[in-house]
Amino acid sequence: MPFNAPPKNCSMCPRLVSFRKNNIEKYPEYYNGAVEPFGALSAKVLIVGLAPGLNGANKTNRPFTNDYAGDVLYPAIKNFGFAKGEYKKAKDDGFELIDVRITNSVRCVPPQNKVTGEEVKTCGRFLIEEINDMPNLKIILTLGSVAHNAVLGVLGYRKSQFKFGHNKMHKLEKHNLLMINSYHTSRYNINTGVLTQKMFDDVIRNIKSLL
Repeated sequence: MPFNAPPKNCSMCPRLVSFRKNNIEKYPEYYNGAVEPFGALSAKVLIVGLAPGLNGANKTNRPFTNDYAGDVLYPAIKNFGFAKGEYKKAKDDGFELIDVRITNSVRCVPPQNKVTGEEVKTCGRFLIEEINDMPNLKIILTLGSVAHNAVLGVLGYRKSQFKFGHNKMHKLEKHNLLMINSYHTSRYNINTGVLTQKMFDDVIRNIKSLL
C-alpha cells in the first residue's frame, strides 16, 4: 500500500491537538494541521527533521518552509543538485526537490518546538511506513538527535550502538541503508556557531558523493 500521511486533524497526541486548537484561534489563516512530507517517494534520500515550526511549516504545510531552518536547508540542497527552482518560502513557489524527500519525526507543531518521547513514538507509525514505501531509498539524513533516535527507533536498532555526531555516517545493515547525522539547521544552532553553512554544505556534499 502507498504511504498514508496522517490526516490534517490527526487526534493521536492530546497535547498537540490542544496546541493546534489554540493556534487555529490565533492564526486562522495558517494551515494548522499535520504537515505533509515534501518530495517523491521515489527519492534516494530522505531528510528527517524534528517537527513543524509554528510560523514555518505549520503555516505553509511544507516542511522547513517559511522558517530560518529552511533558509539554510533549501539553498544548500539546491547548490548540490538536489533541487531546482527558486525557494520563495511558500508551498506554491514552484521549488522542486530532485531525488530528495523531506519529512519530520513529529508531523504537528509542538509547543516551544519541543516534542515528547511519546509523541515521537506515536508519530513513528507514519515514519516507518514512509521509509518502507521508498523503494529507491539509500540515505537517511537526520537533522538533530531527536530525528536520529526516531529513525533508529522505528527501524528497530539499539540507540546505544549508533551515537549521534555531526556528519557521522552509520550503516543500517539490516535495511541496506546509510544514515548520516547533521546538527539541525535551526536559527539557534547557526547563531551559536554549533552549525555553520560550511558544516552543513559538507554534509550535503558527502551525501552527493555517496550516491
